[in-house]
Amino acid sequence: MLSFYSNSLSYIFSNRNIIALLFQVAACTNIWLKEIIPEWHSTHNTRKAHSLWWKGLPPKVRGTVWKLAVGNELQLTKNLYYIMVERAKDTLKCCKEKDSNKLQHLSQEAHDNVKSIQLDVLRTFPHLCIFQESGPYHENLLNVLGAYASYRPDVGYVQGMSFLTAVLLLNTEPPDAFILLSNLLHQPCQRAFFRMDANMMFVYFDVFNLFFEESLPPLFNYFNANRLTPDLYLIGWVFTLYSKSLPLDVACRVWDVYFRDGDSFLFAVALGILRMHMSQLLQMEFEIILQFLRKLPDDLDSDLLFDNIRSIGLSPRKFQHTMIELIDMNNSERKRKQGTAATIGGGPSPIAVSSPPVT
Repeated sequence: MLSFYSNSLSYIFSNRNIIALLFQVAACTNIWLKEIIPEWHSTHNTRKAHSLWWKGLPPKVRGTVWKLAVGNELQLTKNLYYIMVERAKDTLKCCKEKDSNKLQHLSQEAHDNVKSIQLDVLRTFPHLCIFQESGPYHENLLNVLGAYASYRPDVGYVQGMSFLTAVLLLNTEPPDAFILLSNLLHQPCQRAFFRMDANMMFVYFDVFNLFFEESLPPLFNYFNANRLTPDLYLIGWVFTLYSKSLPLDVACRVWDVYFRDGDSFLFAVALGILRMHMSQLLQMEFEIILQFLRKLPDDLDSDLLFDNIRSIGLSPRKFQHTMIELIDMNNSERKRKQGTAATIGGGPSPIAVSSPPVT
């Protein structure tokens, strides 16, 4: 009998917590819909908006806020999306028919894009069973990825884009997902990684290492002793914006603040993850660390993660200032080496690394 009452009380309190949470989400949604979104330009940078943002956007407004936060610098239209979808379908048709006359007009890159997209779509969030063949989002995912590859043949399809696009499709309609994806991949950090710009990627790694050493010296030294360099785990995190490594609900909360704060937040999240799990990581060996970081625990507490991110204290301004300092220092070093090479008979021209825009 005592066990029955105990279980009943647990059920009641559990339901009360769920109801309280639902009321809280409804209240936040109401503030976003009635106060912040209608007056976006004057309200989105207020302390109230930032406080709500940090706690995670309500699902009902997430797509709308993402579109407003990212903007459309590229000035893309929904009509362009439909044109690119048709172009992608024509490319797919040529590949399927194996018509030699049509195939000879296709670049090898376009042919490779088609094969890679079809393969990766099947591997995108397989546990959800919605992006695979016969799933409700399968065609939309193929269309958006194909449209982007057609729109940017110079970039094409890069592994990881399927996860980005899938998350966007869970929160927006396909044309909006295409516009968001295109503008997202135009951001400095994503542009550097998806174009495999080695110079800029190493600048990001070096900046990360500076803050890693400053914030978590015991773990920094342990990683160095085990030759565990940032590229081994950061590339996967940045390529997918944590959507493959973190539980999906936590990843969406990361995306919320990333769209508010920009590139710096990606590296603040990385440091927050390492800080949160530091005691465990210090007991692990090289291979186990990599496995752990590539797929973090499914029960990861988002509030605890965000507490650790806040404790790191990496602001966008601090991050950008360090980026610019490091880029200037690298360029000065290249010029010095060029001058030295010139005095002994000439040498290659330095590769200038441009500073990212300060936001």
